[in-house]
Amino acid sequence: MPLYEYRCDACSHEFEALQKISDEALVHCPVCEAPELRKLISAAGFRLKGQGWYETDFKTGSKRNLAESGASDSAKKPKAAACGTGCGCH
Repeated sequence: MPLYEYRCDACSHEFEALQKISDEALVHCPVCEAPELRKLISAAGFRLKGQGWYETDFKTGSKRNLAESGASDSAKKPKAAACGTGCGCH
């Protein structure tokens, strides 16, 4: 479940709430009980960066290095001839 940040416009109290995506937004402040809560926009709790976290971290045995096996398949394909202008298009 995602963590949402809220701020009360009446007393400036800030807090986080663990809610389902389908849950209604909170309205009443837990400190002053005013119906002045505003849901804040914040950064995601995780980042997907680097090379292949899925393929290298969660596979075992012969399925472990799928990215490397794909590279050997592409090496078998014949390469197209360069256009000769030095542009590096092939």
